[in-house]
Amino acid sequence: MTVPGVSIRAARTTDVPRIARLVDGYASDRILLHKETVTYYEDVQEFLVAEDDGGQVIGCGALHVMWQDLAEVRTLAVHPEWRGRHVGHALLADLLEAARELGVSRVFCLTFEVEFFAAHGFEPIDSTPVAPEVYQELLRSPDEGVWEFLDLARVKQNTLGNTRMLKTL
Repeated sequence: MTVPGVSIRAARTTDVPRIARLVDGYASDRILLHKETVTYYEDVQEFLVAEDDGGQVIGCGALHVMWQDLAEVRTLAVHPEWRGRHVGHALLADLLEAARELGVSRVFCLTFEVEFFAAHGFEPIDSTPVAPEVYQELLRSPDEGVWEFLDLARVKQNTLGNTRMLKTL
């Protein structure tokens, strides 16, 4: 999907401060979780950014692989001035394409934006859709996003009100 005046590309380390500012704008409203800047640098290779014709980062999103057939769309954010112009849709479409290229067949998200993700084929889920042996492996992950996927009690305070959604590619 293309958006006039917007290009999407892989994030660079120089984009991290703008990604952090974008997310912090949503974190203050508890829509996205605040992350330490070091986390963005550690995960920069997972991110795509949308930039306007002037080279300003106006959106971001990440794809985090969790297992052989499973990834999570994370940290999808668009600058408020660009909301409603399909920037988020374009970012999500490119993240889903990246998942396909990696061989991932299912993509998870935890979101308040249910209608947005439903428009892209995500469906709400109640359980953790992995085999018991995969669940046990995922429990070993130090990543909070994986814990959110597993619906562990220790992250419940961060996920109250969010909807767990899954798309099969």
